[in-house]
Amino acid sequence: MKRLMTVIVSLMLSVIMALMNPMQTLASNTGAEIYISEIRVGMGDSKSDASNALKGYTIVKDANGNYVDFNDNAGGGLGSKGDTVVYLGYKTTSDRKDAITDIALMNMKGGYKTEDYDALMEKYINAQITPFVDDFMAAIREYRENYNSPYTSNRERARYINAALNKYTDDDCNDAPLGDLLLNQTKYEMGDAAYNALSDAEKAKHADLVTIIAQSNGKATLAIENLLVRASDAQETTWIERLSETTVDDLLESTGLSYTKAFRELDRLYYDDAMRLLDMWDPFKEILDKYDETKVLLEELQNKDMSAQYAIVDGMKDLLNATDEQTKAYAEAAVEIQVHSEQLTAALSDVACKEFLESIEYEDGTLLDFFTTPSEEIEEDLTFIYPVIASLSDGQRAGLELFTLQDLVMLGATDGNGYKDASFEDLTVESVYEGVDRGIYETGGVGLTSDALREQAMLEINERYGKPGLSGLTYGFIGITAGCAIAFGISIGVMKRTDKAISSLLETQGELAATKATIKTFQDSWSQMAEAGQAATQAATNLENRIYELAKEVAGLEKTVAAEKPILARLQSRSSTSADLATGLGVAMVILVAITTYLSWRDLHNYYQVDYTPIPRYMVDEKDITAYNANGEKIVIKNQSAYYKAALCNRDSSAEYYKVAKDIADMNGDVAKQWLAIYYAKNEAEMPILVDSLKVVKDNKQIPAGYTTGVHMFGTEAAENFNNTLYIWNSDAKSVYLYYKTEEAKDPGLAGTGFTTGTIAISAGAGLGVGALTSALAVRALGKKKKKEEEAE
Repeated sequence: MKRLMTVIVSLMLSVIMALMNPMQTLASNTGAEIYISEIRVGMGDSKSDASNALKGYTIVKDANGNYVDFNDNAGGGLGSKGDTVVYLGYKTTSDRKDAITDIALMNMKGGYKTEDYDALMEKYINAQITPFVDDFMAAIREYRENYNSPYTSNRERARYINAALNKYTDDDCNDAPLGDLLLNQTKYEMGDAAYNALSDAEKAKHADLVTIIAQSNGKATLAIENLLVRASDAQETTWIERLSETTVDDLLESTGLSYTKAFRELDRLYYDDAMRLLDMWDPFKEILDKYDETKVLLEELQNKDMSAQYAIVDGMKDLLNATDEQTKAYAEAAVEIQVHSEQLTAALSDVACKEFLESIEYEDGTLLDFFTTPSEEIEEDLTFIYPVIASLSDGQRAGLELFTLQDLVMLGATDGNGYKDASFEDLTVESVYEGVDRGIYETGGVGLTSDALREQAMLEINERYGKPGLSGLTYGFIGITAGCAIAFGISIGVMKRTDKAISSLLETQGELAATKATIKTFQDSWSQMAEAGQAATQAATNLENRIYELAKEVAGLEKTVAAEKPILARLQSRSSTSADLATGLGVAMVILVAITTYLSWRDLHNYYQVDYTPIPRYMVDEKDITAYNANGEKIVIKNQSAYYKAALCNRDSSAEYYKVAKDIADMNGDVAKQWLAIYYAKNEAEMPILVDSLKVVKDNKQIPAGYTTGVHMFGTEAAENFNNTLYIWNSDAKSVYLYYKTEEAKDPGLAGTGFTTGTIAISAGAGLGVGALTSALAVRALGKKKKKEEEAE
């Protein structure tokens, strides 16, 4: 029996280690349909720049075969950043598991909070991870103690576990082997102050256990926790051996207290864990009660010839290039191996547990009698199972939630040889974070959105983006410029009127001078006539009369000129002043127009210059998910937290918004009043998007026939206009919609399959290491060990 238990434990360890290196993956539900596996955005100042950024991707086209600019004519006017070409590219797959099932948009003010997600994450760490680590430190300390234990069995077990854990590495500690790292103090044990005082080289020797438990991939977390519990218990005897010698009376006596107080003390020490054990009781009792029929099943399974199935699996070298017939044969053989392995391991475990417990005496019977006691009797007196809890080490008690009662029995039924003989040399080394995008744990990197947050965002309308506004200073200069223009016009008018008046006055002076000149001419003529003796002639007399009349005019003109002289002086002074003022105002106007033009451009530039907030790399949407059950019937799964990942783009470190947005795509091309990020989800509970269903509709809000949804905002299924004026400047930009269809569930189980990941999930009911085998190696190991036992006997 001891040798059989060694075989069983060896197989259980093979199962745990096989979690790291699963059997060859078969693409889930691979068929004729083609889906979208990835989306990416190309941005550029020109079409060629945007398209060159999407090499290796298929760019979305319109009905005419032209690439679709999802930011078409969306820029603003004077002072804006203009337009940027934005193309959307995608890659395809025939693997439903790798297919995108939903594409959603989130704008900068759309209703999400990174701080809410960060708070939830912190709450999760504080409420779930940290308490678990507190309890689990007992298993790690016992693992360390056993690594150098004087007891051979414990040392062999701990060193086997160390070697197994070393198949995992820690990225944060320069890829150091995890088993060796955990032999040193962890960051959690040291405390932040002591840890932060270390050099980077020294920090790399101390694992951050909280981060590992919280962020490592699921299979790594399960394997690490399971292995460490198996490495615990530093006592010379196993917990089963201690249990066989421990009764309730022994526990009461060990307290040294009165009868009543002793019971209270035992409740304080063991009650909570005993309740956990009670939850495991009936499933384990049922296994023990079905021993006879399980024995018959075991014999049938052991005699079943599985060589043909193993030959098919071993012969498959290239799944991706296999024919449909080969793929089908491989899938059927792999599933048969899976089912046979699960059944065989479970039957072996069930039979071994019953026979093992039956061989150990306990009080007036055996441990089999003890473990087949009806749970109803135990509920009446929970102290009945206190000896089990008391017999476990602190490390084993820390792992109670990881194990079933059957696991615990088998754990206590082997010695170091059971671990020593289990082989995992062919397993490759893998990071504990393999396959995990750790960005979901970055502070500020994940946005949490919900109907409530989105509704609140709609109420908080930002009034800034009404009409482009100019600053008070700009308006002041516009007023001054206008005033200057008015003054310039008045000055010119005054100058013109003054010059006209001056001209009028100068005409009088001209007339006076002309009259005087005429008199002078007439006088010269009269003098000549006098010298010629013609003074008494009629002509001379007429000339004298004319001179007399002109003299009277001159007198009048001189009087007028004398009277107008001060007026003329004032008018000439005014004209000079007006001319100078007009010249000055003209120069001022040129300067003011230049200043006003600059200030207007500056204000509009500032208006178009948006302070973008960081774009979350992930968006978590609290929503109901429409899925399909095993019968292909549509169902609604309530209150799910769906993770969406942001599509990336070609923005580089030289870009203006790189520090804020990094390489996360903005469908508005970094030129709009809000960023518009595009996110996608891959949810196996939902149906994938069909790539040949993509349909672009421009400048038309009518939903195309046969379509119900497309790329939409979070919280709604209606397709969203990429050029919605809520996000862009140009209200005249043409609308752009991208519609799509998802695959229909045509047969049962289409929206999920039991053979999708290439690994075989371990049933929670069966416990880690018991419910299934993930490779033919484990079953073959069983055959070899069984043969050795038979030879030894």
